[in-house]
Amino acid sequence: MEHSEQKDYRAVVTAVAPGSIAAELGIMPGDVVAQIDGTDICDYFDYQYLASGTRIEMTVIRPDGDAYLFEIENEAQEDLGLSFDGMLFGGAKSCANRCVFCFIDQLPRGMRKTLYFKDDDTRLSFLYGNYVTLTNMSEAEFSKIIRYRISPVNISLHTVDPQLRIAMLRNKRAGEVMGLIRRLHDAGIAMNMQVVLCPHLNDGEKLDETISAMAALAPGVESISVVPVGLTRYREGLYPMEAFDGARARAVIRQVEAHQERLLAQIGTRLVYLSDEFYILAGEPIPPYETYEAFPQIENGVGMIASMQQEFTEALQDAVCHSTAHRSIATGEFSYDFIRGLVNTLQMRYNTAIDVFPIHNAFFGGGVTVSGLLCGCDLIAQLSGKDLGETLYITKSMLRAEGDVFLDDVTVAEVERALGVRVVPVANDGYDFVQKLLQ
Repeated sequence: MEHSEQKDYRAVVTAVAPGSIAAELGIMPGDVVAQIDGTDICDYFDYQYLASGTRIEMTVIRPDGDAYLFEIENEAQEDLGLSFDGMLFGGAKSCANRCVFCFIDQLPRGMRKTLYFKDDDTRLSFLYGNYVTLTNMSEAEFSKIIRYRISPVNISLHTVDPQLRIAMLRNKRAGEVMGLIRRLHDAGIAMNMQVVLCPHLNDGEKLDETISAMAALAPGVESISVVPVGLTRYREGLYPMEAFDGARARAVIRQVEAHQERLLAQIGTRLVYLSDEFYILAGEPIPPYETYEAFPQIENGVGMIASMQQEFTEALQDAVCHSTAHRSIATGEFSYDFIRGLVNTLQMRYNTAIDVFPIHNAFFGGGVTVSGLLCGCDLIAQLSGKDLGETLYITKSMLRAEGDVFLDDVTVAEVERALGVRVVPVANDGYDFVQKLLQ
């Protein structure tokens, strides 16, 4: 036993499995795993990788500062039995860019502090599908991705032109991305790319260049998503940016379709996909379900409508209606026509009474029309006095992870009290949609 040096170790043990190796060693909640084999433990990836050996030395620090070195022989490679609070012991890395299209920079003042935090952490890319720019990584952090096989990595690419990427991200390191991508590719790390498309910046020939460069790295590059820049009304003092209109959206669709047709013939996959918003803006039908292949970037709004339509159709085959009571749905302007179509099908088949209300996003304004960015205040303002029936359904994407608070900090309970109706969140899933509306 020795007293630990003053260092900010954060791998705090929250639970120890009974009968486990850690329990036999006397490790307890509140202890800190400082090092394994002399390496600092910065996150769960470090712990999992280093603790997998058959013989390890683990330094544990007690709450009083006393440090203990445990020599562990684990020939069977059993789990040590330790649990921690989260996966990133030191918290997520913040973004070092000042992107000209950043949505967080367009938030109004006075919202909860967590909404203004810009994460840019490769570990979150692997864990939750977040996109990262690779501009804030040290060589040690980058090498760890390769050593630990953290794959896939989702990259906010935007363009392969070094100078243009520097200008768009406003970070001198942004121009190094192709070298980093090639290193990941050569190491066998799978990647998905995102392009936030901005008129007059990275569209047109620049988009062609980006798609072609990434296609040359397939199958290491598994997919490319192209999404339109999102603009709110809070852009005072920010880079002048134009939104996509119908004509521009149609031009992008034709451009990407040409790449899809070529790539499908050349490499057996379309590789590049447009977010659903382009088709809505263009007034064109969403492509068929099979067009999206394995739906590699559905969480980025790519193929979400096609997937939900397919799930809805499948769910209806065995669905039984248990209620014909009057109910309502609140949805964003973007998805109104689609949701209205699903409800029409239910009404014709089951004679249900379901109203669908498109909610204008007055809180963010601008061109923000997706349901996931609707706020509680807009629901209250636009639905007050309406006959909503016994239940109001909303998409779960309107709420933060805890499931009870909108972006403007209005709670589900507050909406229920203001509107005098029960509020039920529904997943972006056709099966859940059918089940909730027919139960």
